[in-house]
Amino acid sequence: MRRMRRIWWGPTVALLALAGTAGPAAAQVMDQARYLFLYADRFEQAPGYSGQPMRLGAIGWYGADYNRLWLKVDGTADTRGGQGEGEVQALLSRIVAPYWDAQVGVRLDGMWGGENRVRPQLALGLQGLAPYWFDVETALFVSPAGDVSARVQASYELLFTQRLMLEPDFELNAALQDQPDWGVGAGLSNAELGLRVLYEIRREFAPYAGFVWQWSVGRTADFARTAGAPLRQSSLVIGVRTWY
Repeated sequence: MRRMRRIWWGPTVALLALAGTAGPAAAQVMDQARYLFLYADRFEQAPGYSGQPMRLGAIGWYGADYNRLWLKVDGTADTRGGQGEGEVQALLSRIVAPYWDAQVGVRLDGMWGGENRVRPQLALGLQGLAPYWFDVETALFVSPAGDVSARVQASYELLFTQRLMLEPDFELNAALQDQPDWGVGAGLSNAELGLRVLYEIRREFAPYAGFVWQWSVGRTADFARTAGAPLRQSSLVIGVRTWY
């Protein structure tokens, strides 16, 4: 018994002395690390559309787990006519629930090649991962003239193998007021449905092919009809998806 005391008394005294002299440990957390993410979701051509347009849809963000700065780009340009339209959004986001970000910032719309126009808008959004792994993005836009519009987007990845997948996506746009300079009418304005089959050669690089359907409805269809634009379009698309 006396031997046991001699064996354990020394380490016990050393541990107590260490505990008494040690200062408070700094918390080791990962949510303060800064990251950069770049993602080109759509880089494609639609040969069946008038003008054979190219489309770029990309996002990038920089920040930590809770606060981030986002940049979103979406636009199309005719490879034959030199016309195009697109938008750029610069947003600040804050996580408000697991897998969900609230976003606020500005959106800049542009048209070129015909009548050149630029319009800034306030952008408010909620983006995240819904149950059953649906990527969902909702946004509200307000122009300096008080025009209000909204957008809902959703997509899903259906895996056939670890590399081959089917990605359906859907987009719906609506507006509260007529915006004739931008070809947008009050009410439900347009919708888009896409089905793309992707094959990941690498996780960061996936060529794809698919079909896209677009519809203009309501007052927006009236504006398109007056301008001689098609009300419905469908086409094969070919492109690549890449990220860094």
